[in-house]
Amino acid sequence: MITMRMNHVEITAPDLDAAWVFYGKLGLVPIVDSRPRYVRFLCPDSGGTFSVAHGEAGGGGTTVYFEVDDLDERVSQLKIAGVNFASEPEDKRWLWREAELSDPAGNRIVLYFAGKNRINPPWRIPG
Repeated sequence: MITMRMNHVEITAPDLDAAWVFYGKLGLVPIVDSRPRYVRFLCPDSGGTFSVAHGEAGGGGTTVYFEVDDLDERVSQLKIAGVNFASEPEDKRWLWREAELSDPAGNRIVLYFAGKNRINPPWRIPG
């Protein structure tokens, strides 16, 4: 049985201070504050995470992340099946290993493995 969890979504917004306040009001718990570039929240009921990156809203700013435990193997299997990737699996500075592709409509999809660093990165806000 293949295991895949959709547990992180990222959007863009021109004003991260406003996004910080708004999503906090919605009940999301802040876990990374790298304003003015990036903020990440924990959805307390599901354990999923949601982030906002600085940029213009809409127009391709949304990214859907699917976490897989066996990223490199999964990418190899998908390539054999004819799926094209924009980037090979690589370790990122935010301690996630990621590979990027697009869906048929051009939406950005990232397959990744973050392990404990998704919710508990070394720079997590204390509390």
